[in-house]
Amino acid sequence: MGIATRDSLRDWLRAPGSLSRRLARLGGRFEVQVLRQGVAPFRARERAALGLPPRGLTLVREVILRVDGQPLVWARSALHQCAGTGPWRALKGLGARPLAHLLYDDRRIHRSELEPRRLARQGHTRRHAARQWQAATGAPPSPQMLWSRNSVFSRCGAQLRVMELFVPELARHRPGARKIR
Repeated sequence: MGIATRDSLRDWLRAPGSLSRRLARLGGRFEVQVLRQGVAPFRARERAALGLPPRGLTLVREVILRVDGQPLVWARSALHQCAGTGPWRALKGLGARPLAHLLYDDRRIHRSELEPRRLARQGHTRRHAARQWQAATGAPPSPQMLWSRNSVFSRCGAQLRVMELFVPELARHRPGARKIR
């Protein structure tokens, strides 16, 4: 596939609601592959999005979302470590279930606007995602895997930032489409 642009992925970058549910419609089997879940230092963009102090730790969950075995999205969720024992404590027990199970069935949770972002090809987040992608899939991600969307979910005053990085091949499919080939 050629270069994935913001325009070619626009429908995915702006699609409201659950990304997991949209992806699941593309095939017969939807899976969440947990790559890492634990405590990590704040990242600057996460700290800014969550309004956190310059030092501290976040609870992080990094996953690959697959449809019929095909990896389509690398995602990272982050929240202040204290929120992991408060309003977002259920995050720790999610395992391989989609984050959507927590986010879209609770009326107390509110989402910010989706913010599309092109990652720097050699930026920290892109390099980190590429290492995890290769370890999990056995192949490097496409060099064009640069477009992500970011949003912040709020529940009882605590915030959770979600970043989703898309494979360029998704541009061939509409978010509401069925069956990926």
